[in-house]
Amino acid sequence: MSDLHRPVLAWYAAHARDLPWRRPDASPWSVLVSELMLQQTPVARVLPVHEEWLARWPRPEDLAQEPVGEAVRAWGRLGYPRRALRLHQAAVVITDRFRGEVPDSHDDLLSLPGVGEYTAAAVASFAFGQRHAVLDTNVRRVLARAVSAVELPAPSLSRAERELAAALVPDDDATAAAWAVAVMELGALVCTATDPKCADCPVADRCGWWAAGRPAYAGPPRRVQRWDGTDRQCRGRLMAVLRESTGPVPARRLAEVWPDGPQRQRCLDSLVADGLATAAGRDLYTLPD
Repeated sequence: MSDLHRPVLAWYAAHARDLPWRRPDASPWSVLVSELMLQQTPVARVLPVHEEWLARWPRPEDLAQEPVGEAVRAWGRLGYPRRALRLHQAAVVITDRFRGEVPDSHDDLLSLPGVGEYTAAAVASFAFGQRHAVLDTNVRRVLARAVSAVELPAPSLSRAERELAAALVPDDDATAAAWAVAVMELGALVCTATDPKCADCPVADRCGWWAAGRPAYAGPPRRVQRWDGTDRQCRGRLMAVLRESTGPVPARRLAEVWPDGPQRQRCLDSLVADGLATAAGRDLYTLPD
């Protein structure tokens, strides 16, 4: 075992958050739903939506039987609503191809809509206790600091990072699965992107970045996403109106929430193209059937 394993696992055993998708009785479906919801979305925002989602659709087949628009409506304000489409599509595939059970094979998980390398590894590890390198933003940051002695990883995941993460995965499946979630939690709670709590870190005494005096990030510039006035904000406003309506919405109602006509139409067209909205007649829009 790496000398990082034992202190990180011990810290996790004492400090892990009680999250529904981590509990012993959590279903693989709960884990899959949580992973798609948590992409670029904080845990605090995901918790109530995850709870409502699982109460309404406790099995993939329950969601598969619903119109896709209901998945989009239930997604609420989590953002990036295409993830709701992908979850609905995944539920259909799980129901049709895997007899309603989330597959435990990494390759089969990769075949599901909306599931990439990270999500497949996370579900295989967290739901089925398998041995995989699970690399999200938090894990990348912990390994960058503790092992590579830099404040932040590069904007894009590199082959060297993948190899480092794979080399650090414990040999035993159960320990590997615990390590995957433990190092992720360490990044979320202690080794944070800003204002890291190094005094509380269980591996501060063996952290390369700490030993080097916590040098500032010197890699490629990191893009800061703008929000006000963007197409993303416009799409979010339009989607909120569509979700809250029980029938077709006239274009004039959408104009009330976003007065810039050309931008509004561009965003409406993109929502229709993405399958998140449907043109229901002349100047009428609704969620997809």
